[in-house]
Amino acid sequence: MPLFNYKALNARGEMLEGQMEAASRDEVALRLQEQGHLPVEARPASEGGGGSLFKGLLKPRSFSGERLVQFTQQLSTLLGAGQPLDRALSILLELPEDEAAKRTLTDVRDAVRGGTSLSTALERQHGTFSRLYINMVRAGEAGGSMQETLARLADYLERSRALQGRVINALIYPAILLVMVGLSLLFLLGYVVPQFAQMYENLDAELPLFTQVVLGVGLFVRDWWIVLLVVPALALWWFDRKRRDPVFREALDGWLLRRRFAGSLVAKVETARLARTLGTLVRNGVPLMAALGIGRNVMNNRVLADDVEKAATDVKNGVSLSVALSKGKRFPRLALQMIQVGEESGALDTMLVKTAETFEHQTSLALDRMLAALVPLVTVVLAGVVGMVVLAVLTPLYDLTNAIG
Repeated sequence: MPLFNYKALNARGEMLEGQMEAASRDEVALRLQEQGHLPVEARPASEGGGGSLFKGLLKPRSFSGERLVQFTQQLSTLLGAGQPLDRALSILLELPEDEAAKRTLTDVRDAVRGGTSLSTALERQHGTFSRLYINMVRAGEAGGSMQETLARLADYLERSRALQGRVINALIYPAILLVMVGLSLLFLLGYVVPQFAQMYENLDAELPLFTQVVLGVGLFVRDWWIVLLVVPALALWWFDRKRRDPVFREALDGWLLRRRFAGSLVAKVETARLARTLGTLVRNGVPLMAALGIGRNVMNNRVLADDVEKAATDVKNGVSLSVALSKGKRFPRLALQMIQVGEESGALDTMLVKTAETFEHQTSLALDRMLAALVPLVTVVLAGVVGMVVLAVLTPLYDLTNAIG
C-alpha cells in the first residue's frame, strides 16, 4: 500500500505532520477527518519531502533516536512502579523540551484517557512511531505484560542505535580526512602551484614532463576551482534524488551486495537488524508472519528486503523460515543454520536474538578492521599525492640552483 506524507490541523489549531499508508489521497483525508483533524495536504512519499537526505538532517522527528529510547525506558519504569498509564504519560509530558514532542505526548495521553489503547494512540501519530514499535506495544497489551514488553523494546532500540552508530563512527574519520586533505590539495594546486608556474615561465626554464603536467593541473584548478566544488555538490544532489527511485535503489543495493568486502559487511549488518527485529517481536507474542512484514520494513537494503518478502510468502505456504530465507542465497549461511537450530528446538525467538548478537559482534570486528586498515591507507595515498606535487614543483628549482652553483 502506498505511503503518503500529510499535513493536518488538530482541534487546537496546531499543524501535524506525519506519514500514513493508504490506497489514495482521499483515504488519507478521510482517515484524518475521522481522527478529528482537518486535512491540509497529502502527497505520495515517493515525490520527495519525506525521504530526502538533507531534510532528515535539518528536521528530525519529534521521537527518534535517544529520545525514543529514553521515553520507552521511562514509561517501562513508571509502569513497573505501579503508575497508571495515563498518569505515567502525564509525568513524561513534563520532560521533553521540544514542543513537537510535547504535542505528540499530549495527543497520546488524551487518547488514552478517552479509552483508547496505547497502541492505537501511538498509531494515530502516523509516521512518528514505527510499525515495529506499535506492534510490540499491541502484543504487550494483549499479553498483559506491558512493562516487560517496553523494557525489551527499549533494549532493542538501544542495540539498534548502537549498531547504526558503529557503522557511522567507522566512516566519520576517513570522511573527514578525505575532505580536509582534498581541500588542502585544492589549495596547494590552485594557489601555490600557479605561483611556481609563473616563476618558471619568467625564468624560461626547461621543465620535465611530469612538472609540466602538475603545473598544468594547478593552472586548471586556479581557473576552474568553482567547477571542482559545484560538480561534486551537484553529483551528491543527483544521487540524493536518484536513490529514491525504486529501480535505481534496488540496482544500487544489488551492486553493493556483489562487492567482495562491502557486500559481506552489508549482509551482516542487515542480518543482525532482521534477526533482532524478528526475535524481539516473536518473543513478545507477535505472529511470525506479522514479524516478517515488519522486519522487511526495517531493512535498508531493498534486495535483501525483497528476499524477506518472498520468504514470508513461502513461510505462509508451510516452508520453514531458514529454508525460505536460503532461497535468495544472500543471507549468511551461519545465520540460516542458527535459525534452523531454533526452529528444530522450538526456541526460534532465542536463536534469532543469539543470531543478532553474533552478527552484531562480527560487524563490530569487521568495522574495527576496516578502520584500522582504511585510515593508514588513505593517509599514505593522500600523503603520496601531496608529496608528488611538491616534488614535481621543487625539483626544477633544485636543478636550477645546482646549475647556478
